[in-house]
Amino acid sequence: MTERTSIQPDQLPATIRGYLAAHEALDTETALRAFTPTAVVVDDGTTYRGTDEVRAFLAKAGAEYTYTSTLIGAQRTGDAHWVATEHLEGDFPGGVVDLHYRFVLDGDSIAELVIAP
Repeated sequence: MTERTSIQPDQLPATIRGYLAAHEALDTETALRAFTPTAVVVDDGTTYRGTDEVRAFLAKAGAEYTYTSTLIGAQRTGDAHWVATEHLEGDFPGGVVDLHYRFVLDGDSIAELVIAP
């Protein structure tokens, strides 16, 4: 599958939905369990590799700001590729942004996550 297919957000894999909920709740350990031990996360131009670096990313990501997030869209872009789009509003620079969370799954775990506007 290489064609982008829009889906309802509740059709995202349970792993992704669980990660997004844990991340929003700032529950680092629950969010971390969604990842493979060798996972790669890219956010704001910085790459985090492996459990320790991904844990550090999760612990700090968004923690310095107050914001609300709403899952506004979802796509399947390949056999193991998914995109979740969240609308954020808060006291971070700019105050409003739509972020695309691009996931690559390895089985039921997240192998790669790239977050970008």
